[in-house]
Amino acid sequence: MKPSLNSRSAFFLLRLVLALSFGSAALLLGLLSLGLFSGSSVSAQNPKAEANTVYTGTSYKNDVSRPVREMAPWSARDGKDEHEANENPKVPHRHVDSLDPVIQHQHAQQTSTLATVSPAMAAALTNFDGIPFPGVGCNCAPPDTNGAVGKTQFVQIVNEGYQVFDKNTTASILGPNSIASIWSGFGGACELRGNGDPVVLYDHLADRWLISQFAKATSTGPVTDECIAISTTSDATGSYARYGFHLGSNFYDYPHLSVWPDGYYMSMNVFNAAGTSYLGPQAFAFDRAQMLAGQPATFVSPAGPLGGSVDPFLPADLDGPTLPAAGAPATFVGFPGQISNANYTTYHFHADFTTPANSTFGTFAFPPAAGYTSLCPTTRACVPQSGVSSSSNLDGIGDRLMFRLAYRNFGDHESVVGNYSVSAGGVAGIRWFELRNVTSGPVTVYQESTYQPDTTWRWMGSVAMDGQGNMALGFSASSTAIKPQLRYAGRLATDPLNVLGQGEAHLFDGTGSQSGTGNRWGDYASLTVDPVDDSTFWFTSEYYSTTATFSWRTRIGSFKLATASPTPTPSPSPTATATATPAPSPTPTATATATPGPSATPTATASPSPTATPTPTPAPDFTLSISPSSRSVNRPGGTVTYTVTVSPTNGFNSPVSLSVSGLPSGVTASFNPNPTTTTSTMTVNVPSSSPRGTFTLTVTGSGGTPTITQTATATLIHK
Repeated sequence: MKPSLNSRSAFFLLRLVLALSFGSAALLLGLLSLGLFSGSSVSAQNPKAEANTVYTGTSYKNDVSRPVREMAPWSARDGKDEHEANENPKVPHRHVDSLDPVIQHQHAQQTSTLATVSPAMAAALTNFDGIPFPGVGCNCAPPDTNGAVGKTQFVQIVNEGYQVFDKNTTASILGPNSIASIWSGFGGACELRGNGDPVVLYDHLADRWLISQFAKATSTGPVTDECIAISTTSDATGSYARYGFHLGSNFYDYPHLSVWPDGYYMSMNVFNAAGTSYLGPQAFAFDRAQMLAGQPATFVSPAGPLGGSVDPFLPADLDGPTLPAAGAPATFVGFPGQISNANYTTYHFHADFTTPANSTFGTFAFPPAAGYTSLCPTTRACVPQSGVSSSSNLDGIGDRLMFRLAYRNFGDHESVVGNYSVSAGGVAGIRWFELRNVTSGPVTVYQESTYQPDTTWRWMGSVAMDGQGNMALGFSASSTAIKPQLRYAGRLATDPLNVLGQGEAHLFDGTGSQSGTGNRWGDYASLTVDPVDDSTFWFTSEYYSTTATFSWRTRIGSFKLATASPTPTPSPSPTATATATPAPSPTPTATATATPGPSATPTATASPSPTATPTPTPAPDFTLSISPSSRSVNRPGGTVTYTVTVSPTNGFNSPVSLSVSGLPSGVTASFNPNPTTTTSTMTVNVPSSSPRGTFTLTVTGSGGTPTITQTATATLIHK
């Protein structure tokens, strides 16, 4: 049975009634302490007083899937006719426009130090196509493109489809597959009625992947469910712990998730079931520990939806190895859409999964936002393109913060960076901002600026900061003179404040414009930071190669900001933090190891710099690679070969024994030679009776003393 607000089995409403004996004065003080009331002189955001209500629910089903590389990539029911994806209902516009004092070229005129900056945005390191239309059967627009980078893989996701790439070679490892295929055998809304708005995150703290999309509990009702899958290993093509959550009876739109040490957090824009009335944003927290363990999990939502006068918000998503202070609350930041005294309303969420009634959510600070002019306030479609009429203008989506809200702890300060689209100089510009100390306070706007260097429209941005404090911004660009393009800009930590001092570069210039399709574009993009070097940015978004109604494509690219300076803040690596800044020691793991007696040894005291605590000599190892990455066999069957290469590192010189898994029924494979120290030919025999489809073959190599095991994957297509 589908859980609902009235279901006692898997979803229930817990009401905490404040004792009347405290009297009305005590009640008011209690609400003020939670930050759920604020004076109009500070903020026009007045969330509904629901501090006495905690919503909590349990996953109505959870299980662990087979490896997704062994599942069918999609089924016939995944196919749909061409259609516009679910409309993100427009949030009511209330903002009163005012002079924008932080447009970058005005900063340039007023800041003499800017003359010392020589723009030098580097070219892309990788640049390749992702999932194209129709998006594994969705046949819809826009794609809602986003992605995440892990240690060895990049995962891209669009409406109802995903694909896994090798980060180093950019070769496809899996897919594109339908998101529904992840839920094969799960049943219910998640398998049968997944409806898009997908998000993929890499949880670098656990080396796991999170894939989510929303779903309808019934075929004719509103979106009420959130489906979340957590990989059981670091391999995005492996098995997943799968969860279905029923959130309520309203229309829960535009889900965006984040990673925090104590939970997975999510923001929703909530509308009535018909989607005609905005009820406000709502925050959710999911029990990360239980989900990583594959156990039944709960969610907590202490208040909400917060009311139609409250602007949408996003949860802060943790980047970098240095954790927030132990017990620091998850932070949400609101879009500054207030009628007056616009500000980046900062919320704190304390989630208690053991005793949900102890969970709290409330306003913490109101750092002011600089004035701006709203983009597309009456109609979202205002961004022009070359070669099509104004009736095909694209969505500006200027009523919310754009994905992601990126958090990073530098030891001596915390930074959160975000962005949204505004109107500046008669075109779209991107307002980006950096808030500091959002969990500890006092919260300040360290810098903010509107990036609008010329007459090109720039919007649909995503922003992040690397481990050195350098910041990058990826975005779409268009005008009546150019077809939509993908670009990126950035600043070094040493550049003057409030400017993207490194200029911009083109990731990919589209050769087509979008005509029709409800004017949809986006509805979001994503920029993430490589967890290995903590400095390579990975950006993905959409473009068109030909002018058409339904013909979007997606692009993936990576780049770095060139800098010769060392990290300007205490090193974010756990080892360097424990050695160089033992007093703050914000990383719990580093604190636990650095505080006891061993940290007081003369060696540790005498070696405060990271370079004085070298890592041990790397142990012998090897990597596996397969060429080509994909082979096809046509009916009635046949034989194909792959070359498997063993690449020794750090003096590894042992033979490696090879095996393969993931072969479809009836298909056999052999290696020659086996074992090998260099290369081996894998011969795959495909009989006519074997099933047809796309299969991921995983080659495992083992060798050395003690035994070292590595894997590599390739694709076999039986047509």
